[in-house]
Amino acid sequence: AWRFWTIPGPGEFGSASWPGELYKRGGGTTWMPGTYDPELNTIYWGTSNPAPDFDGGPRPGDDLYTDCVLALDPDTGKLKWYFQFTPHDLFDYDATETPVLVDASYQGQPRKLLVEANRNGYFYVLDRTNGHFLSAFPFVEKLNWAKGIDAQGRPIRTGVQPTAEGARTCPGFSGATNWYSPSYNPSTRLFYFLAEENCNLFFLKPEEFAEGKTYYSTGARHSPGDHAQKILLAYGLESDKPLWRFPQVGSGHSAGGTMTTAGGLLFFGDDAQSFEAVDAQTGTPLWHFNTGQGMHASPMSYAVNGKQYVAIAAGSDIFSFGLP
Repeated sequence: AWRFWTIPGPGEFGSASWPGELYKRGGGTTWMPGTYDPELNTIYWGTSNPAPDFDGGPRPGDDLYTDCVLALDPDTGKLKWYFQFTPHDLFDYDATETPVLVDASYQGQPRKLLVEANRNGYFYVLDRTNGHFLSAFPFVEKLNWAKGIDAQGRPIRTGVQPTAEGARTCPGFSGATNWYSPSYNPSTRLFYFLAEENCNLFFLKPEEFAEGKTYYSTGARHSPGDHAQKILLAYGLESDKPLWRFPQVGSGHSAGGTMTTAGGLLFFGDDAQSFEAVDAQTGTPLWHFNTGQGMHASPMSYAVNGKQYVAIAAGSDIFSFGLP
């Protein structure tokens, strides 16, 4: 029915970032599903990083529409608005994290919001009717690529970038969060997600594009002295600090998401191979089940004959539990 190209072609708005044939291989993939608002008849879809990943030389400018959330008309594919989280990304900070749609009072006014904890380490609140930037603040302590977000929603860069010798960059290659699901509970008015404190050494080695080969212009390695840690966070929509935080024990390599319920529970896959539940208001641990396997999935809930269940995939198995 329609197709929207996330990299503009010659002569289109934003094409200056893609000289020559680069628009054909500029990245901006859409490897996670979007979110639909039936009232506004709009779909919101995140795009990934530009290519080559770690070399900005061949792609000057902001590199639209990479690292964006796109608001599209589902009937025509026409772009309504866009917001770019990380212009001219040099760190593989995909913006494919789930955009959560929230109707709530914000700064004393009822608003239709889009909320996203982004891989670049900042928590964003946008007006989803028009894409206007409302706020952003850092949610990890290890963050050195930017020193803040300006009034227009653009990052204030520090000058950290990949080098031939390797530059310590935080968040690291896996990001401050990633694709695994966040969740919002209207009763507690809290947004929940798993964050990761991590840093890597980012290297630069320019290369020419070649068919059939990866186009990264080198990559990232372990940063000596830095250790990854997962942390479950709960944020209010207008707070620059978490209401509560639940540090995880583990290697920081898990990818389990969150799910909150009307009964005031928050389920998540922790970093020690357990499916866990905490009090959604306070973060107090309530229950856990050790699956004995790493989790790279988000929890889900369903009902059979009026009884509610929660489930999660771990390793090669699916674990399901009935609620009282």
